[in-house]
Amino acid sequence: MSCCAPGTESSLEIERAAHGLPSREELLLASRDLGNGLLQTDLSVPGVHCGACISAVESALGRLPAVTKARVNLSTKRVSIVWQAGPKEAPTNPADFADVIRRATGYDAHLFSTEADEADQLKTQLIRGVAVTGFAAANIMLLSVSVWSGADASTRDLFHWISAMIAAPALVYGGRFFYRSAFAALRSGRTNMDVPIALAITLSYAVSLWETIHRGEHVWFDATASLLFFLLIGRTLDHIMRDRARSAVTGLARLAPRGALVVQPDGSREYRPVRDVVPGDVIAVAAGDRIPVDGIVIQGRSDLDLSIVNGESAPVAVEPEDPVQAGTVSLTGGLMVRATASARDSFLAEVISLMEAAEGGRARYRRIADRAATIYSPAVHLLALLTFLGWGIGGGDWKQALLIAIAVLIITCPCALGLAVPVVQVVAAGRLFRNGIMVKDGSAMERLAEADTVVFDKTGTLTLGTPRLLQSSGLPAHLALAAALASSSRHPLSQAIYAAHRGPSPVLATVEERPGEGLVARLAEGEARLGKRIFACPGNSTADKDDVSEVVLSLDGRELACFTFEDQVRRGAEEATRELSEKGYTLGILSGDRQGVVARLAARLGIVNWKAELSPRGKTDAIQDLAHQGHKVLMVGDGINDAPALSAAHVSMAPATAADIGRQAADFVFMHESLGAVPLAIDVSRRAGRLIRENFALAIGYNVIAVPIAIAGYATPLIAAVAMSTSSMIVVVNALRLNQIRSAAIGLADPQRRDGANLGTKAQAA
Repeated sequence: MSCCAPGTESSLEIERAAHGLPSREELLLASRDLGNGLLQTDLSVPGVHCGACISAVESALGRLPAVTKARVNLSTKRVSIVWQAGPKEAPTNPADFADVIRRATGYDAHLFSTEADEADQLKTQLIRGVAVTGFAAANIMLLSVSVWSGADASTRDLFHWISAMIAAPALVYGGRFFYRSAFAALRSGRTNMDVPIALAITLSYAVSLWETIHRGEHVWFDATASLLFFLLIGRTLDHIMRDRARSAVTGLARLAPRGALVVQPDGSREYRPVRDVVPGDVIAVAAGDRIPVDGIVIQGRSDLDLSIVNGESAPVAVEPEDPVQAGTVSLTGGLMVRATASARDSFLAEVISLMEAAEGGRARYRRIADRAATIYSPAVHLLALLTFLGWGIGGGDWKQALLIAIAVLIITCPCALGLAVPVVQVVAAGRLFRNGIMVKDGSAMERLAEADTVVFDKTGTLTLGTPRLLQSSGLPAHLALAAALASSSRHPLSQAIYAAHRGPSPVLATVEERPGEGLVARLAEGEARLGKRIFACPGNSTADKDDVSEVVLSLDGRELACFTFEDQVRRGAEEATRELSEKGYTLGILSGDRQGVVARLAARLGIVNWKAELSPRGKTDAIQDLAHQGHKVLMVGDGINDAPALSAAHVSMAPATAADIGRQAADFVFMHESLGAVPLAIDVSRRAGRLIRENFALAIGYNVIAVPIAIAGYATPLIAAVAMSTSSMIVVVNALRLNQIRSAAIGLADPQRRDGANLGTKAQAA
C-alpha cells in the first residue's frame, strides 16, 4: 500500500472527515495486535445488505498488498481486515481501508461497535416503509377498480391524478432504500439487485405520469406501489432475521466491568476505566464483583463463579497464587488480584473474539438468492435493453418499446425469489413458537436441516444444573445439623442440603463460612464443620469421589455423615437422545465438569462420544475438529462458557434457563423444560427446507414462463406487476402449507396445550 504525497494526504484527511470516516489514529487504537506484525481492524459498513455487496467489499480490500484477509459478516454488518503493519519508513495507513470500501461500493465505513442502534433504526424505517407503500397500493387499487369498471374520461383522469399524488410520496419514502443502494452502486461503477428495481419503479411512475398529463387511458401507478410494497416486505423480513445475530456479542461485551479499583503503593485506591488497567496493577475485588482482567490472587480467599469458564454451577475455591480470569465473579470473599493482562488480552475478550470469528465464518454461508445477485442485475438490464432496442427498431414505436421494456424490468423483479426464504422462515418460526421454541436466526432452519451430529453440554442442558441430595450416610439428626449450618450459605450444595431437610433444625448462634472450604460452628459438644472432606476431616486421607459431588459433616474432625449429590437429568433427555440416535444422528457431550461425572451421565443416556473438563476454547476446538471432519454440528448448550461453541457450530440451540449470553448466541431457544424440543425443531426445519426448495422452483418457473411473455409484448406494466405480485402470493401460500400439516405428522403439539409434556412427544420421521 503506497503512501500519499503530503498534500494529497491532507486532502484525503479532509475528505474522510467530511464523510465521518475514522482517522488513522482512531483505527490504530481500535486495531488488535495478532502478533508477527499482523493487526486486525474491524469496520462497520451499515450499507451492506446482499451477496453482491459482500463480494465487492472483500474483492476491493483483497487487492490491497497489505491486506492478508478480509471478511464481511452480513449479520453484524462488520468487515474484519487482517493486515501487515509495514516497515517504519512506509507504514500501512488503516484509514485507507475505509476509502477503498467507499470507492468500491459507495458505502461509508466506521469503527465497529456492538451497539445495535443503527440496525434498530433501519428496522423501524423498513416497517414504516411497508406501512406507507401498503396504504398507497391498497388505495390506488381501489381507484383502479373504478377505472377498469368503465368510468367516464373526466372521472378516469381525476382518479389518475389522485393515484399519482398517492404514489409519489410512497415512491419517495418507500423507494429510498432501493434508490440509495442503487446510487451508491452506480457511483462506484458497479450494479446490484437494487439498480433494476429502482429503474423499474422510476420508469413506471414516469410513464404513468406522462400518460396522466396527456389524458391517456392507461396508467400504472398501482403497479409501482404494489411492486414497492412486496419488495419491502421481503427486505424487512430478511433484515429482522439477520439482525438477531447481533445480540450475542453485544450481551457478552456488557459482562465486562467498566472499571476497576487499583490499589496504589501508599494503600489508597483509585478507580480506573478497565481499558487503563495494565499488567502489574493490584486490583481490589469485593465479594459479588466481577474480576475485570486476568490476574493472580495475592491476598484473600473466595469461591468463584466460573460458569463463564466451565459452565458449571458449583463454585471453585481460590487462594493466594491461584490464577483468576476476567468475567468470573467472586462470591464469598474479597480478593487482591495482580493483573497479568490488559482488558483487551484477557479471557473475556478472548471469548468475544472467538464468537466474532465464528460469526464471521458463518457469514460465508450464502443463500441461493444471494449468490444469484452477482448475475441477476446485469442479466436483467441486458434483457430489458435488448427488448427495448428490438421493439424500437423492429416496430418503430419507441413508446411501446419503452413500455414493454418496463414490463420486462417489473416482471423480472426478484420479489418471489426474495420472499422464497424469509416467508417460510417466518411461518416455521411461528409454528415452532406455538410449541415453545423461539428461532433467533432465520437461516438457522436451513442449517438445522443439514445437521448430522448433535453435541450437548452437560450442566444446564442434559441436566438442570441444580444439585439434588442423592444420599446421606448419617442419622436424621445429622441431616438436621447440616441443614442448620447450610442455611447460612448460598453455596448450591448447601442450598440442596437445606432443601432436602423437612423437619426442625437446631438454632446455631454463630456460623462462619470459610470461602472455598466450608462452614464452621461452635457447639457445646465441639466444633462442627460442613464442607470438603479435607476441610471437615483434616486427618482423613480419603480422596473426594470423582463421579459425584460430596459434602462431609464432622464434629471435632470425626466424620458424622457424608452427603452425596447428583445433578437432575432434564426431562425428556433420554427420549430425545434415543430418538436422535434412531434417526442416525451422531451424539456427543462436551462438558467442563469432571471426567467421572460426565462418564456416568453419558453411560445413562447411551452416548459414546464425550469429553470432560473442557474450557470454552476446548469446546470451540472440538466443534471445529468435527467440522473439519465434514460433520454439520448442532450444538445444544446453556452456559456463558458455551457461547463461543454455540457460535462456532453449524447451528445451535439453548434452553430458556440458559445464561443470557448462551441464549443470545443460540439460533434456537426452547422455553419448556423438556429436551424433546431438539428433535421437534429438526423435524420442522426439514419441512421448512423442503418448502424453501419448492419456493425456489416456483420462482424460477414463474420467470421461465413470464419473461418470454413480457418480451413478446403480451404484458403491460400493470399485467407485469400483477404477475409479479401473483408469483409472490403463490410463494407465500406455499409457505403457509406448513401450518396446514397435521400436528401429529411432524410431532407438533396441540397449539391449545403448549405445556412441557408436549415437547417430549416423539416426532415422526420427516
